[in-house]
Amino acid sequence: MNDPVLASRVFGIYLVASGISFAGVPAIALPLVGLAMPADVWVRVVGLLSAILGMYFLYCAQADQRRFFQATVIARLMFFSGVTTFVLIGLASPVFVLFGVVDLLGAGWMQLALHATRSSVRTG
Repeated sequence: MNDPVLASRVFGIYLVASGISFAGVPAIALPLVGLAMPADVWVRVVGLLSAILGMYFLYCAQADQRRFFQATVIARLMFFSGVTTFVLIGLASPVFVLFGVVDLLGAGWMQLALHATRSSVRTG
């Protein structure tokens, strides 16, 4: 659990899998999280972007890109804050907070893993 590479791989797999699901089969994926199928293409575009972001996570995990890992902590906190704000002001269904919570937990895991590796470098 103290490995930022593992944290990046796990989150990358989550993003690629959910992205492919939302881009490829939204009529199956959306009801699983309590959302209706929209009439337009936005969910497929978001799914495609999610899968692409997941590839970044996987690539950076393989290359052990610590600066990327740190940047993801900030970005995931921003995502959580953004979707929570959208829900609170009535722009989004409360189910969107679940996606934000996944990001919040991932940010916490990554930050703890980065801190543990920095501490082991200093003491080791």
